[in-house]
Formats: sequence, structure tokens, C-alpha cells
Amino acid sequence: MAIDYNKYPFDVRIRHHVSSNLYFPLNKQSIKITETYPPLVENVNWAEYFGDSKAPEILDIGCGMGKFLLDYSLELKNQNILGIEVRIHPVNWINEVIKGEKLPNVHALWYSVVNRINFIETESIEKIFYFFPDPWFKEKHKKRRAFKLEFIEDCYRVLKKGGTLYLQTDIEDVYNHQLKLLNKFNSDNQKFRIYTPDSWDFPKTDQEIHCIKKSFPYWRLCVEKI
Repeated sequence: MAIDYNKYPFDVRIRHHVSSNLYFPLNKQSIKITETYPPLVENVNWAEYFGDSKAPEILDIGCGMGKFLLDYSLELKNQNILGIEVRIHPVNWINEVIKGEKLPNVHALWYSVVNRINFIETESIEKIFYFFPDPWFKEKHKKRRAFKLEFIEDCYRVLKKGGTLYLQTDIEDVYNHQLKLLNKFNSDNQKFRIYTPDSWDFPKTDQEIHCIKKSFPYWRLCVEKI
């Protein structure tokens, strides 16, 4: 079964880069927060999101327009996948598709992970996907990257033993940044096995398809909790 996305036109024009304040935690905001900032989430009633009322075992962080999230949910039979996205309009559209296709095992949540994912239970997640994040090229903008030590700490906490964080980017500097922080996190005692995968049996994201068409390079990492 495949989703006919033509049935769900997306009529809202969105910017790829949104307001920079969305990339900083609420407790570090220096300006007045408006309704454009994702609400904090402290706990979740999973029955509101998933047909079996169970918690997710898979996270897609920064799910964007949701192609990977939705396509991958079709391959899952007994697992729930939660997408997390900082922009409200894609989240609303994804959930409209979910409703229209009657998909019981997938949901998109409007949230900024820089506020931490404390609502996800410890050692409950099998896979985390973090694909093609905003690169924030300029040196002064790199602090906006969500991939920080706190992000890695959160991933380590929620992953089951043997669970894996999957990373993809088409920006070599982002790849090097991620690898540097992962090695720093591992410096005291090794907590992750970091490796380049030989195979990749997952649906393609829109950006991955774009890279393939244009013959642009992209990088992958697997980060397994040991």
C-alpha cells in the first residue's frame, strides 16, 4: 500500500528556515514567546495518538513534511512511530494525511527537542532517525543546531540497549560536527558504537531523493547504544 499524496494538497507556503527562537529552549528565551513557539510537553496520553494506546518505539526527529515518517509507518506492523517537528504547518498536514489514510501507528507532534524529550520513557525506543537537519552554516549560527550534547544524552537515555540513532546529512561540516560530539560523549567510557552502515533498508526522504537525482554526496552514521 502506498499513499497517494496528490489527494492531500499542501496549500501553505512555508520557509525552510523559521524564526531562530524556535531553536533555543524556552528557559533561554530573551524575547516574548508568541503562539508560533511549540508548546512544552511534560507527559503524553499515547491513546490520543496511537490506535493501540501504546507508547512509540520509533522516533523521527525533525520529520519535516513527513514523507519518510509516513512511508515508514506503512512498513511497520506492530510498532508506533512518532514524528517530531518544530514547524506547525507540516505537522498539521501530516496529521491530516494520517487521518485520511486511517493510519493507527503514526503521529506527528509539534515540538522543539531543544526543550528535551523528558516525556519519552527511559529505554523505550528502538530506533531514532535524525535526517538532514538545518545546517546553519555560519559560525555564529551553529549554536542553533539541535544536535548538542544534551540531544545525545536524551537519545542515549530513551534508547533501549542495542537501539540505534540513525543520522543522515548532505553537509560534510554537519557530519563532522555530529561525529565530534558523539566521540566527546563517548570519551569517558564508551556508550555508543559509532559506525558507517553497509546497508540502509529504509524509505528515502525527499532530500535523499534530491541528492541522488543531482548526484550530491551525503553522509550516514549509525549510533548503537551498547
